[in-house]
Amino acid sequence: MLAITEFQKIGVGLTGFGMFFLLFGVLLYFDSVLLAFGNVLFLAGLAFIIGLRRTAHFFFQRHKLKASTFFLGGVVLVLMRWPIIGMAVESYGFVLLFKSFFPMVFGFLGSLVNIPYLSSFLSSLSGGSPSMV
Repeated sequence: MLAITEFQKIGVGLTGFGMFFLLFGVLLYFDSVLLAFGNVLFLAGLAFIIGLRRTAHFFFQRHKLKASTFFLGGVVLVLMRWPIIGMAVESYGFVLLFKSFFPMVFGFLGSLVNIPYLSSFLSSLSGGSPSMV
């Protein structure tokens, strides 16, 4: 069993609160303060979960520089109180950064649910063949 450290537990909490504030900021018509607070908490939580060195390595790999620029540029735009443009830029960077994780997430969600049409749809998104079991 993999042991989770106290810093990682704190990081999960920070990331969860960051996602909550981001969602709440979008629901309240792009409130720039909530979005900025959510961005800071999300990035701090990520650093707590995987560590500062791995976080910096993740964002500043050569093939991810464009995606990181868009993501962190969107965070800066939100902090400068341009929330709609900042969230659009940040969302584009997020999709570019994490596009390699999407097939794994869709495959996991497809195996998690046992709804016939939904599981076949999610497995087709993950690139796997739909199972009849």
